[in-house]
Amino acid sequence: MDKDVFLGLVRVFDQSLEAALITVTSALGSTPCKPGAKMLVYIDGTTTGTLGGGCGEDEARQEAFKVIATHTSKIYYLNMIADDIQEEGMVCGGIMGLFIDYLGFQNPLKQINLNKHYLSALMSDNPTLVTVIEALDEQLIGKKLFTRSTGDALGDLGSEKLNKAALEKAMAGGEKLHPQLISMDSEFEICEPSLSKACLRLFIEPPTTTLHLVIVGAGYIAQPLVAMAKVLGYQVTVLDDRPALANSARLCLADRIICDDLERGLDTLSINPQTFIVLVTRGTYSDKVCLRKVINQPTRYIGMTGSYRKVKALKAELEKEGIQSESLQKLYSPIGLKIRAETPAEIAVGILGQVIKVQKQLA
Repeated sequence: MDKDVFLGLVRVFDQSLEAALITVTSALGSTPCKPGAKMLVYIDGTTTGTLGGGCGEDEARQEAFKVIATHTSKIYYLNMIADDIQEEGMVCGGIMGLFIDYLGFQNPLKQINLNKHYLSALMSDNPTLVTVIEALDEQLIGKKLFTRSTGDALGDLGSEKLNKAALEKAMAGGEKLHPQLISMDSEFEICEPSLSKACLRLFIEPPTTTLHLVIVGAGYIAQPLVAMAKVLGYQVTVLDDRPALANSARLCLADRIICDDLERGLDTLSINPQTFIVLVTRGTYSDKVCLRKVINQPTRYIGMTGSYRKVKALKAELEKEGIQSESLQKLYSPIGLKIRAETPAEIAVGILGQVIKVQKQLA
């Protein structure tokens, strides 16, 4: 969640204000925002966050005012193909599904408290939020529950059977880094997202942890890799045992620089499914030491420089030392997309392209 939107929500609940939170739940065609984007609309007309600007955003804001006036959450489809929008100069040509959620003192106290607990969880945990955005039973619309990293759940979607089905789906998609729109039939089974079959739709928002790129090796590839990764929004850590390379003068954009023995440095890191590791050390021995250290960690991605011949030999050595062949299958090496990269910057582009591909689960 965008920091400004988060702070706006804190203000809404702390001061008992009325507002509407718009969340993009689906995007068909060319749209300015993807699912998960949010804009908070206050009763006085001011906003926090964005849906891409333009008259489409103004239309969404007008619908938010209606939600505030009626105290009723709803789904709204913003058609950005319509003639009046095209006449305003908008270059988008798609449809965005928007869930517009009423926030205010007219909500039941239980729902207000749940929203507060969720905001609190965002500060210290990695909660997954499930919201009913469409239902034949209109009383279910807007109901929520969220799960903590411990597996505990707070909230209620209206029935134990639905709660169980939603939790199973949320847990099954726990490693996904993007929101999911789920359609269910009358028995709360997953179904095709057709209007005729779906009895309700759930929007699942995954943990909002920061994506962490760990670059092991501060050589010539590291500098453009750090710079590009920061533009893409990654938290970046660089590890190397050479003070002449692992320093803030060369890597001023990195969030953290560790100048230490490589194995010892890796031990200091918290590695989880939102961690992406790039091994670009100075040689085969260093690569092998680091790969052995991280291959069984729950990292999302491990990429390593090297020729096919080198990689094949290194894998064979590690297997002899007891590393399972299945574990080594998740190694991306030679690293990066095949774009005939030659310069350090081009190599960095190829690496980050592959990282993004894995992050989006397209690999």
